[in-house]
Amino acid sequence: MKNKTALVTGSTAGIGYAIAKQLAAEGAKVSVNGRSAARVDAAVAQIKADTDNNNVNGVIADFTDADQIAALIKQVPEVDILINNVAIFEPKAFKDISDDDWLRFYEVNVMSGIRLSRAYFDRMIAKNWGRIIFISSESALQIPAEMIHYGMTKTAQLAVSRGLAELTRGTNVTVNSVLPGPTLSEGVGGFVAQLAKDQNKTEDDVKKEFFQTMRPTSIIQRFLTPEEVANMVTYLCSPLAAATNGAAIRAEGGLIKTAV
Repeated sequence: MKNKTALVTGSTAGIGYAIAKQLAAEGAKVSVNGRSAARVDAAVAQIKADTDNNNVNGVIADFTDADQIAALIKQVPEVDILINNVAIFEPKAFKDISDDDWLRFYEVNVMSGIRLSRAYFDRMIAKNWGRIIFISSESALQIPAEMIHYGMTKTAQLAVSRGLAELTRGTNVTVNSVLPGPTLSEGVGGFVAQLAKDQNKTEDDVKKEFFQTMRPTSIIQRFLTPEEVANMVTYLCSPLAAATNGAAIRAEGGLIKTAV
Protein backbone atom coordinates (compact mmCIF):
# COMPACT_ATOMS: atom_id res chain seq x y z
CA MET A 1 0.00 0.00 0.00
CA LYS A 2 2.91 2.34 -0.59
CA ASN A 3 1.90 5.78 -1.83
CA LYS A 4 -1.70 5.22 -0.71
CA THR A 5 -3.14 7.82 1.67
CA ALA A 6 -5.20 6.55 4.60
CA LEU A 7 -7.39 8.28 7.18
CA VAL A 8 -8.38 6.29 10.26
CA THR A 9 -10.89 8.01 12.54
CA GLY A 10 -10.72 7.45 16.28
CA SER A 11 -7.21 6.03 16.00
CA THR A 12 -5.29 7.08 19.09
CA ALA A 13 -6.11 3.78 20.84
CA GLY A 14 -7.81 0.42 20.43
CA ILE A 15 -8.95 -0.92 17.07
CA GLY A 16 -8.36 2.38 15.29
CA TYR A 17 -4.79 2.62 16.53
CA ALA A 18 -4.06 -0.99 15.55
CA ILE A 19 -5.43 -0.34 12.04
CA ALA A 20 -3.42 2.87 11.63
CA LYS A 21 -0.26 1.10 12.77
CA GLN A 22 -0.74 -1.83 10.38
CA LEU A 23 -1.47 0.43 7.42
CA ALA A 24 1.66 2.42 8.22
CA ALA A 25 3.63 -0.83 8.41
CA GLU A 26 2.38 -1.61 4.89
CA GLY A 27 3.78 1.69 3.64
CA ALA A 28 0.65 3.85 3.52
CA LYS A 29 0.65 7.54 4.37
CA VAL A 30 -1.55 7.54 7.45
CA SER A 31 -3.54 10.30 9.16
CA VAL A 32 -4.22 9.49 12.80
CA ASN A 33 -7.29 11.12 14.33
CA GLY A 34 -8.29 11.92 17.89
CA ARG A 35 -9.90 14.65 19.97
CA SER A 36 -6.81 15.95 21.77
CA ALA A 37 -3.41 17.05 20.52
CA ALA A 38 -1.60 15.17 23.29
CA ARG A 39 -3.14 11.80 22.42
CA VAL A 40 -2.78 12.31 18.68
CA ASP A 41 0.86 13.36 18.98
CA ALA A 42 1.65 10.38 21.21
CA ALA A 43 -0.01 7.92 18.81
CA VAL A 44 1.77 9.39 15.78
CA ALA A 45 5.16 9.25 17.50
CA GLN A 46 4.65 5.63 18.58
CA ILE A 47 3.51 4.46 15.15
CA LYS A 48 6.49 6.15 13.50
CA ALA A 49 8.84 4.50 15.97
CA ASP A 50 7.29 1.06 15.58
CA THR A 51 6.97 1.04 11.78
CA ASP A 52 9.87 3.24 10.59
CA ASN A 53 7.29 5.05 8.48
CA ASN A 54 7.64 8.83 8.79
CA ASN A 55 4.62 9.48 6.59
CA VAL A 56 2.31 9.47 9.61
CA ASN A 57 0.56 12.64 10.75
CA GLY A 58 -2.15 13.67 13.13
CA VAL A 59 -5.44 15.47 12.63
CA ILE A 60 -7.63 16.61 15.53
CA ALA A 61 -11.41 16.44 15.25
CA ASP A 62 -14.31 15.77 17.59
CA PHE A 63 -16.99 13.94 15.64
CA THR A 64 -19.81 15.43 17.68
CA ASP A 65 -19.07 18.71 15.87
CA ALA A 66 -19.83 18.91 12.12
CA ASP A 67 -17.64 22.01 11.81
CA GLN A 68 -14.62 20.08 13.08
CA ILE A 69 -15.32 17.33 10.55
CA ALA A 70 -15.38 19.95 7.79
CA ALA A 71 -12.05 21.29 9.04
CA LEU A 72 -10.58 17.77 9.02
CA ILE A 73 -11.62 17.31 5.38
CA LYS A 74 -9.82 20.54 4.48
CA GLN A 75 -6.69 19.34 6.28
CA VAL A 76 -6.82 15.94 4.56
CA PRO A 77 -8.21 16.67 1.09
CA GLU A 78 -7.15 13.42 -0.60
CA VAL A 79 -7.77 9.94 0.82
CA ASP A 80 -7.34 6.58 -0.90
CA ILE A 81 -8.29 4.51 2.15
CA LEU A 82 -10.98 5.71 4.57
CA ILE A 83 -11.56 3.79 7.78
CA ASN A 84 -14.73 4.95 9.52
CA ASN A 85 -13.85 3.67 12.97
CA VAL A 86 -14.77 6.42 15.43
CA ALA A 87 -17.65 5.41 17.72
CA ILE A 88 -19.08 5.76 21.18
CA PHE A 89 -20.79 3.11 23.29
CA GLU A 90 -22.54 3.07 26.65
CA PRO A 91 -24.53 0.35 28.42
CA LYS A 92 -27.89 1.90 29.32
CA ALA A 93 -31.39 0.63 30.02
CA PHE A 94 -33.77 1.31 27.12
CA LYS A 95 -36.13 3.35 29.32
CA ASP A 96 -33.26 5.64 30.26
CA ILE A 97 -32.04 6.36 26.70
CA SER A 98 -33.16 9.92 26.04
CA ASP A 99 -33.84 11.52 22.65
CA ASP A 100 -30.53 13.35 23.02
CA ASP A 101 -28.74 10.03 23.58
CA TRP A 102 -30.26 8.53 20.44
CA LEU A 103 -29.28 11.54 18.38
CA ARG A 104 -25.78 11.76 19.87
CA PHE A 105 -25.04 8.12 19.07
CA TYR A 106 -26.36 8.50 15.52
CA GLU A 107 -24.37 11.69 15.01
CA VAL A 108 -21.04 10.17 16.05
CA ASN A 109 -21.38 6.56 14.95
CA VAL A 110 -23.25 7.01 11.66
CA MET A 111 -23.06 10.59 10.42
CA SER A 112 -19.28 10.74 10.90
CA GLY A 113 -18.81 8.03 8.29
CA ILE A 114 -21.47 9.46 6.00
CA ARG A 115 -19.87 12.91 6.00
CA LEU A 116 -16.36 11.62 5.32
CA SER A 117 -17.50 9.13 2.68
CA ARG A 118 -19.43 11.90 0.92
CA ALA A 119 -16.29 14.03 0.88
CA TYR A 120 -13.94 11.39 -0.54
CA PHE A 121 -16.10 8.96 -2.52
CA ASP A 122 -16.32 10.85 -5.84
CA ARG A 123 -12.56 11.47 -5.81
CA MET A 124 -11.94 7.74 -5.39
CA ILE A 125 -14.26 7.02 -8.30
CA ALA A 126 -12.47 9.61 -10.43
CA LYS A 127 -9.10 7.96 -9.67
CA ASN A 128 -10.64 4.51 -10.12
CA TRP A 129 -9.20 3.21 -6.85
CA GLY A 130 -10.24 3.46 -3.24
CA ARG A 131 -11.23 1.65 -0.08
CA ILE A 132 -13.95 2.67 2.37
CA ILE A 133 -14.42 0.49 5.43
CA PHE A 134 -16.98 0.97 8.18
CA ILE A 135 -16.03 -0.59 11.50
CA SER A 136 -19.41 -1.93 12.55
CA SER A 137 -19.92 -4.64 15.19
CA GLU A 138 -21.49 -8.02 15.83
CA SER A 139 -24.02 -5.83 17.68
CA ALA A 140 -25.32 -4.82 14.24
CA LEU A 141 -26.79 -8.31 13.85
CA GLN A 142 -27.34 -9.27 17.48
CA ILE A 143 -28.63 -6.07 19.06
CA PRO A 144 -27.49 -6.00 22.70
CA ALA A 145 -30.37 -5.46 25.11
CA GLU A 146 -28.09 -3.33 27.27
CA MET A 147 -27.11 -1.00 24.38
CA ILE A 148 -29.99 -0.82 21.90
CA HIS A 149 -29.02 2.66 20.74
CA TYR A 150 -25.47 1.47 19.98
CA GLY A 151 -26.73 -1.59 18.10
CA MET A 152 -29.02 0.61 16.01
CA THR A 153 -26.08 2.70 14.81
CA LYS A 154 -24.03 -0.37 13.92
CA THR A 155 -26.89 -1.75 11.82
CA ALA A 156 -27.25 1.60 10.09
CA GLN A 157 -23.59 1.44 9.10
CA LEU A 158 -24.24 -1.81 7.23
CA ALA A 159 -26.99 -0.14 5.21
CA VAL A 160 -24.83 2.85 4.32
CA SER A 161 -21.87 0.64 3.41
CA ARG A 162 -23.90 -1.63 1.15
CA GLY A 163 -25.60 1.30 -0.55
CA LEU A 164 -22.28 3.01 -1.26
CA ALA A 165 -20.86 -0.22 -2.65
CA GLU A 166 -23.66 -0.27 -5.22
CA LEU A 167 -22.36 3.07 -6.51
CA THR A 168 -18.90 1.61 -7.21
CA ARG A 169 -20.13 -0.68 -9.98
CA GLY A 170 -17.46 -1.36 -12.60
CA THR A 171 -14.68 0.46 -10.72
CA ASN A 172 -11.73 -0.47 -8.52
CA VAL A 173 -13.31 1.20 -5.50
CA THR A 174 -14.67 -1.07 -2.77
CA VAL A 175 -16.85 -0.37 0.26
CA ASN A 176 -17.16 -2.94 3.02
CA SER A 177 -18.01 -3.27 6.69
CA VAL A 178 -16.12 -5.22 9.33
CA LEU A 179 -17.99 -6.64 12.30
CA PRO A 180 -15.68 -7.15 15.29
CA GLY A 181 -16.78 -9.13 18.28
CA PRO A 182 -16.12 -7.93 21.84
CA THR A 183 -12.62 -6.50 21.67
CA LEU A 184 -10.32 -5.59 24.52
CA SER A 185 -9.84 -1.99 23.49
CA GLU A 186 -9.07 0.85 25.87
CA GLY A 187 -12.72 1.59 26.60
CA VAL A 188 -13.70 -2.04 27.10
CA GLY A 189 -10.65 -2.63 29.28
CA GLY A 190 -11.69 0.23 31.54
CA PHE A 191 -15.25 -1.09 31.65
CA VAL A 192 -14.02 -4.54 32.68
CA ALA A 193 -11.71 -3.08 35.32
CA GLN A 194 -14.55 -1.03 36.81
CA LEU A 195 -16.87 -4.04 36.87
CA ALA A 196 -14.21 -6.09 38.65
CA LYS A 197 -13.78 -3.37 41.23
CA ASP A 198 -17.52 -2.92 41.77
CA GLN A 199 -18.11 -6.66 42.11
CA ASN A 200 -14.95 -7.37 44.11
CA LYS A 201 -13.77 -9.87 41.51
CA THR A 202 -10.66 -10.32 39.42
CA GLU A 203 -10.67 -9.01 35.86
CA ASP A 204 -10.15 -12.56 34.59
CA ASP A 205 -13.28 -13.69 36.44
CA VAL A 206 -15.29 -10.81 34.98
CA LYS A 207 -14.11 -11.64 31.47
CA LYS A 208 -14.98 -15.31 31.90
CA GLU A 209 -18.45 -14.50 33.25
CA PHE A 210 -19.05 -12.04 30.42
CA PHE A 211 -18.76 -14.81 27.84
CA GLN A 212 -20.73 -17.27 29.95
CA THR A 213 -23.68 -14.92 30.48
CA MET A 214 -23.57 -12.04 27.96
CA ARG A 215 -21.98 -13.65 24.86
CA PRO A 216 -22.36 -17.42 25.38
CA THR A 217 -22.38 -18.17 21.63
CA SER A 218 -18.76 -17.03 21.22
CA ILE A 219 -16.67 -19.93 19.99
CA ILE A 220 -13.32 -18.53 21.06
CA GLN A 221 -14.72 -17.52 24.50
CA ARG A 222 -12.43 -14.53 24.89
CA PHE A 223 -12.08 -10.92 23.89
CA LEU A 224 -10.41 -10.24 20.55
CA THR A 225 -7.31 -8.11 20.46
CA PRO A 226 -7.40 -4.89 18.42
CA GLU A 227 -4.63 -6.34 16.26
CA GLU A 228 -6.81 -9.31 15.27
CA VAL A 229 -9.47 -6.94 13.94
CA ALA A 230 -6.83 -4.80 12.24
CA ASN A 231 -5.55 -7.89 10.40
CA MET A 232 -8.88 -8.24 8.64
CA VAL A 233 -9.17 -4.53 7.90
CA THR A 234 -5.66 -4.35 6.47
CA TYR A 235 -6.40 -7.25 4.13
CA LEU A 236 -9.59 -5.54 2.89
CA CYS A 237 -7.60 -2.37 2.21
CA SER A 238 -5.05 -4.23 0.12
CA PRO A 239 -5.10 -5.10 -3.59
CA LEU A 240 -5.58 -8.73 -2.52
CA ALA A 241 -9.21 -7.95 -1.58
CA ALA A 242 -10.20 -6.43 -4.93
CA ALA A 243 -13.07 -8.92 -5.37
CA THR A 244 -14.63 -8.22 -1.96
CA ASN A 245 -17.18 -5.41 -2.23
CA GLY A 246 -20.45 -4.62 -0.50
CA ALA A 247 -19.70 -7.23 2.15
CA ALA A 248 -20.17 -7.36 5.90
CA ILE A 249 -17.08 -9.26 7.04
CA ARG A 250 -17.16 -10.84 10.47
CA ALA A 251 -14.21 -10.94 12.85
CA GLU A 252 -16.17 -11.87 15.96
CA GLY A 253 -14.83 -15.19 17.15
CA GLY A 254 -17.79 -17.21 15.91
CA LEU A 255 -20.24 -15.38 18.15
CA ILE A 256 -22.91 -15.04 15.44
CA LYS A 257 -24.58 -18.43 14.98
CA THR A 258 -25.22 -18.33 11.23
CA ALA A 259 -23.15 -19.58 8.32
CA VAL A 260 -23.61 -16.32 6.38
